[in-house]
Amino acid sequence: MADATLKCYIVSFEVGSDTVREKLRERLKAYGNFCPINKHCWAIRTAQKAVEVRDNLTEVLEPTDRIFVVRSGTEGAWRNPYGKENSEWLKKYL
Repeated sequence: MADATLKCYIVSFEVGSDTVREKLRERLKAYGNFCPINKHCWAIRTAQKAVEVRDNLTEVLEPTDRIFVVRSGTEGAWRNPYGKENSEWLKKYL
């Protein structure tokens, strides 16, 4: 059963180094309920607000790195997800 208090967010980012990218991925995984969409975009579920997610993830970013966090809407479409499991996750939570 899905927890109604959790919201789905899309997190898009541009980072300048592989080290920062790996730290950011670890932070995203720490949310426990996540789905990589592509190299620079993940979906996560959390009870936090968008600004709280941004602030948490910003802690591992360099000053010139970029991040965008938006609560997912009511409709989505994609092509070539990272496997059936990811596609099912997106169908369920987006």
